[in-house]
Amino acid sequence: MKGRNMRAAIYNGQKNILMTELETPQAGDNDIVVRNLYSSICGTDVAVYMHGPNTGHRVTVGGEFGHEMVSEVVQVGKNVKDIRVGDRVYPYPRLAKGDPKRAGTVGGFSEYVLIPNARLNEQVYPVSDSITSRVASLIEPFTVGCRAARRSMPGQGEKAIVFGAGTIGIAAAIALKYFGCEKVMICDHSDFRLEKAKKLGFAVCNNGKENLKSQAVEYFGEAPSLKGMTADVDIYIDAAGPESILELYQEMGKIESRMVVVAVLAGKRPVDILSMTFAQHALIGSGGYLPEDVRDVMKIMKSGTWDIESIITHEYPWEELPQAIEKAEQVNEALNVVIRF
Repeated sequence: MKGRNMRAAIYNGQKNILMTELETPQAGDNDIVVRNLYSSICGTDVAVYMHGPNTGHRVTVGGEFGHEMVSEVVQVGKNVKDIRVGDRVYPYPRLAKGDPKRAGTVGGFSEYVLIPNARLNEQVYPVSDSITSRVASLIEPFTVGCRAARRSMPGQGEKAIVFGAGTIGIAAAIALKYFGCEKVMICDHSDFRLEKAKKLGFAVCNNGKENLKSQAVEYFGEAPSLKGMTADVDIYIDAAGPESILELYQEMGKIESRMVVVAVLAGKRPVDILSMTFAQHALIGSGGYLPEDVRDVMKIMKSGTWDIESIITHEYPWEELPQAIEKAEQVNEALNVVIRF
């Protein structure tokens, strides 16, 4: 790698990405260098590209960005244990750069990434041969969805509704089934995305056009709420973000149901505390992921139970990253968009 530059994408603000070259990093004695194979585009990447800084992750103007990737180890420092050149790995964004604040700016849209003080199952995780590189590029968003499902404290045989048929919403729905939920419905306003969710085996509802409560009662059965009979749903997950979702939950949530909010753009919302108290409702936040989520996502992907690769609707070469991000913003034409190096 010495003597050549690497391809790199620099975030320069709203609709401004510099596709350039930088010096290829070199591993110190305790470090590794990885070469990205595939990178997935996150909704927050789309947000900072379309709307400018401070609308998604802490993406620094003038810096590399991207954080959903699968990579191959190309250089290993002499003190590094259990990691070898040629290993396929998932760089864990919260630790990959030694700074959790850089979880959104690991360098997933650059060709090579230096991972300092690299330890297996901490900074990087091994990727099984049974998981394709395209699917492995979705490990990061799937851990976010898995975390949201775990935060809902799902029990065997419970029932759930997930708002948002993007990658994180679908990941949360899959994780809910993995954790033992009997029935899961996914809601969205995009028929294109709902069709993908339906093919994965989930009940779906376009809650922009259809009456969610009546559809949910038909699918899940009935249970009491403060305002009369409602759908027998234990868990609601907001992976979409509109204000109306919390209102909808407080309106139709059954006694002792709970709601997890994972949508990063959800913002401030009024909550009827008295209603929440008498209904025994729980409102739960979920952000990021932990190592246990990485391990469960690896098991989900290795199981082959769900055709996860089917949610990748578009693949672009690195040179077309700006076009790829613009495509990812088109929710009626795209679901998950990946970059190939």
